[in-house]
Amino acid sequence: MIKVGKLAGQLLMLACVVFLVSCSKRDDGGVPLEQQPPEQIFKAAEAELANKKPKDAAVLFGEVERLYPYSEWAKRGIVMSAFSYHQAKKYDDSRAAAQRYLDFYPADEDAAYAQYLMALSYYDAIENVARDQGNTFQALQSLRVVIERYPDSEYAKSARLKFDLAIDHLAGKEMEVGRYYLKRGHFTAAINRFRVVLEDYQTTTHTPEALHRIVESYLSLGLDAEAQTAGAILGHNFQSTDWYQDSYNLLKGKGLEMKPKGDGWLRTIYRRMIKGSWI
Repeated sequence: MIKVGKLAGQLLMLACVVFLVSCSKRDDGGVPLEQQPPEQIFKAAEAELANKKPKDAAVLFGEVERLYPYSEWAKRGIVMSAFSYHQAKKYDDSRAAAQRYLDFYPADEDAAYAQYLMALSYYDAIENVARDQGNTFQALQSLRVVIERYPDSEYAKSARLKFDLAIDHLAGKEMEVGRYYLKRGHFTAAINRFRVVLEDYQTTTHTPEALHRIVESYLSLGLDAEAQTAGAILGHNFQSTDWYQDSYNLLKGKGLEMKPKGDGWLRTIYRRMIKGSWI
């Protein structure tokens, strides 16, 4: 269960609430929300959350904020509303509530969690690499804020992990486009995409394949020196991968070795790698 500063206890107790709600129906005597105390509305919202109705819970948490705007319950209601909307996959609403919390309580102990929810609202909206990657870029920016502004918070570690996964996602997009060009014989366009992976996303899981695809592309263009240099980088860093073996077989089949040749952009990357400042 996600911990939320002062709200950690409430979230951890939701399982108990589920049991209690299943045993008895809520009875507020038909009293309008405007006449109910904030703690009663808050508990009703928790019950909806426990009953797997996060959207209804978010609305009730929002009512706590609306009816008692200057109370401690209102502050708790805003962040719980953001959490509940996120559970309901209403990411825009979750982000709006989280931003409202940050605007009103920027120095509060739950500000780190609100910022983390902001980042999650983008991160969890990331779809497959075939779609526009706007959410991925937004997620990276928001995750970076969590990491840099709240480095000692309990959310920083998770934010770093998701940051790396989002970077990997962007690299996957470049690989998909590169493969598309490669299959259609547009070798220069393909190389440009794979080059982005090497230069901007070199620590991702896509790097070995990007190097192999560059070998394929340059061999197809008859540029053997560049292909050999890409192979040399593969051999230095990723010799245990299948991509290395595939490139080795391709080059060997043409009587070529995996060693740096020429003086192009790949040779520059190779020199950096040898000095230990790359990959």
